[in-house]
Amino acid sequence: MRMIATMIALVAASPALAASGPFFSLTNSNFVVTISFLVFVGFLIYMKVPGKIGEMLDKRADGIKSELDEARALRDEAQALLASFERQQKDVKEQADRIVAQAKSEATAASEQAQEDLKKSIARRMQAAEDRIASAEAGAVREVRDRAVAIAIAAAREVIAKQMSAAEANKLIDSGIDTVSAKLH
Repeated sequence: MRMIATMIALVAASPALAASGPFFSLTNSNFVVTISFLVFVGFLIYMKVPGKIGEMLDKRADGIKSELDEARALRDEAQALLASFERQQKDVKEQADRIVAQAKSEATAASEQAQEDLKKSIARRMQAAEDRIASAEAGAVREVRDRAVAIAIAAAREVIAKQMSAAEANKLIDSGIDTVSAKLH
């Protein structure tokens, strides 16, 4: 109703009323246009176009409101995800720090173990070298002793051969045979 009153006020204040001559004549184009306009507006009202426009605007407002609600929900969800990711990032950073600390401690322990193993290896090699030196020394002493015995026997043989006669040699041989036979039986 208010709309119709507004339209009548607009028509009443139009320049068509200011024209000369009879206003309510079909020869007056202003009157014909005004009547056509009123018929058109009446047709629009009869077809409930303003209500449909209102419904469309309400639907659009509801759509915008639902989109805003959805956008708020998405924003809240995004903030929750961001907080979750920040917590996860913090947890991952703490875990990485723990892993680095553990790796450092393991590296230190491995280094100490390697040093200990190196000391043991050096000690074993030193012992093996000392054993080889002792063995070589014992072998050298044995060889010198054997050589000395061989030289002494050769020297004794020469001395005995020069000083001994054939009879004394036969006597020594018989004595050696008796000694060997007594020990064997």
